[in-house]
Amino acid sequence: MAKYLVIVESPAKVKTIKKFLGKNYEVVASNGHVRDLPKSQLGFDVEHEYEPKYITIRGKGDILANLRKEVKKAEKVYLATDPDREGEAISWHLSKALKLEDKKVYRISFNEITKNAVKTSLKQAREIDMNLVDAQQARRIMDRMVGYRISPLLWAKVKRGLSAGRVQSVALRIIYDREEEINAFIPEEYWTLEAQFAIPGEKKYLTAKFYGDENGKLTITSNIEMEQLLRKLEKEHYQVLDVKKGERTKKSPLPFTTSTLQQEAAKTLNFSTQKTMRLAQQLYEGVDIKGQGTVGVITYLRTDSIRISEEADIAAREYIQTVYGENYVAKEEQTRKGNVKIQDAHEAIRPSDITRTPALIKESLSRDQFRLYQLIWKRFTASRMSNAVYETTSIKIGAQNYRFHVSASKIIFEGFMSVYTSEEDEKSENNVLLKSVDQNTTLNLKKLEEKQHFTQPPAHFTEASLVKVLEEQGIGRPSTYAPTITTLLSRRYIVKENKNLYITELGEAVNSIMLEAFPVIVDEHFTANMESLLDKVAEGTVKWKAVISNFYPDLEKAVQAAEAELEKIKIEDEVTDVICDLCGRNMVVKYGPHGRFLACPGFPECRNTKPYLEKIGIACPKCGKEVVLKKTKKGRKYYGCEDNPECDFMSWQKPSKEKCPKCNGYMVEKGSKLVCADNQCGFILESNKDSSTQ
Repeated sequence: MAKYLVIVESPAKVKTIKKFLGKNYEVVASNGHVRDLPKSQLGFDVEHEYEPKYITIRGKGDILANLRKEVKKAEKVYLATDPDREGEAISWHLSKALKLEDKKVYRISFNEITKNAVKTSLKQAREIDMNLVDAQQARRIMDRMVGYRISPLLWAKVKRGLSAGRVQSVALRIIYDREEEINAFIPEEYWTLEAQFAIPGEKKYLTAKFYGDENGKLTITSNIEMEQLLRKLEKEHYQVLDVKKGERTKKSPLPFTTSTLQQEAAKTLNFSTQKTMRLAQQLYEGVDIKGQGTVGVITYLRTDSIRISEEADIAAREYIQTVYGENYVAKEEQTRKGNVKIQDAHEAIRPSDITRTPALIKESLSRDQFRLYQLIWKRFTASRMSNAVYETTSIKIGAQNYRFHVSASKIIFEGFMSVYTSEEDEKSENNVLLKSVDQNTTLNLKKLEEKQHFTQPPAHFTEASLVKVLEEQGIGRPSTYAPTITTLLSRRYIVKENKNLYITELGEAVNSIMLEAFPVIVDEHFTANMESLLDKVAEGTVKWKAVISNFYPDLEKAVQAAEAELEKIKIEDEVTDVICDLCGRNMVVKYGPHGRFLACPGFPECRNTKPYLEKIGIACPKCGKEVVLKKTKKGRKYYGCEDNPECDFMSWQKPSKEKCPKCNGYMVEKGSKLVCADNQCGFILESNKDSSTQ
């Protein structure tokens, strides 16, 4: 009969861990949290130092009953939930729900589900760390405060079912601000110039880029400037002024954190953050490997540490030396740039055994599991390997006062790149030709090729780039990135099209209210500071109730002010001049999951609805009918002709009544300016000053 009980979070871990322990151990799962704040109320007592009121989560009664039976049989109970704050909190909730005060109870944690890690954790059993528990309680209660006090205001102002969140609302604001930046962006014209030269004795041409003159770099901003330059350059004689050879190194990458894994999986595998975390969870909890049984093949997936255990580091270096050779083993460890605040409780994400190569276990994994495991294995292996070394050649070409540059690099030692390469790793076609060139070589000009360009606006956020910004600004933690983005998508505040994230009409409405009524909540510095305070709670230097007591009164004051403002505004449906086809009433504007739509006010007797097409009072530049505000199927706003599909006019920016004085095309609004919709024209009108520039 089992003397010792081990309680884990996930049923998937039970089979893996049971295999490592003897007959004296019983392993059972809690299926995540067993207690939480009640859904029907705020869940904490403001009058009594914000004491939380925890209840058993609905549906967990049977699980707790079974756990109590197992607890009665056991001499010792080991709480083996995940090795982070949330896991620590789950262990504490289990100890309370199962009334383990009179039992021998130990907290164990392991960063990887391997035999050695699990056995070692039993030898290093400890008490529950209440500092970590309190940090999680503070986070949960602050999130509850924001969600439960602000969400009802959104219901009253916009529609029921909306939500606000401490991290979610900041992320929404960041996406909104980027959209505003893109919409206000005005392209600027610039030109580039390439020259093709014949080298004596070579059949291929050498291509060089125009740099400037002897005083420095020159920017060409118009066709007129370019034509003047071409006329001068066509008459010049070209000679090599300088040839520089050198070496540079490309540093091996750092092992993955949660954030960098999500970013790289999005870029190289096209995985969403949610999919990456789901697959990583499966690889961590255990997969059936032929001949080995159920094995956890990677370490814990929620981490912002780049630390690697000494044991794993030694094993990796031995493996690299055996497979690749002594020269490929890193001489020193890479460090992270900047003073980034991290929770260094566990390691970076790595394979639990480096000798378990992707090829070795490919048949035991699904296609996507294999692709993610291969990415993690390669990145970790590369992080323990030598830097790559390039031979570089840089040439300066002169034509009187003007200068052209050409440079190339050739890899002379692959180092880590024999295992792991990225899109940025450069390739050069000029390298062979450069060997034929030395100082004072005379070149024959064969062709000058000019190109017109326009500066590009900032890129729309992708899931990967949003995660990067959230991490850089200290908003949220590794466990919150994927749920935050998933919530914004499921609430339809944002939509994803071709990897890009766009704010919807609904998202704009929610962000507008949050900015107006709760500017502190959506301030990224405030949110980052809160994360820093939670870190201090986890370290034991700040009391969690002190954080709550400083936060709640200000929030409550803001909520009451917003409620008072809302009471002054009687919120009624906007009546339109569109007549209901079924009953003849004037239809009204309503908010739905996809934004605004027209509905009959006679609901439920009359259930007629129509798409809401908001006229903006501007004639279509193509056919003269009305331009209306529309939405894509996913909810992204654009402007199109009411006569679609007969007329195909559309614009992402709002068109203006003004005609372009230069080309007579239509103009669009970009902040305080009106800009010609045709980039080739590029005319700009200062609408607020009524003066123009080119």
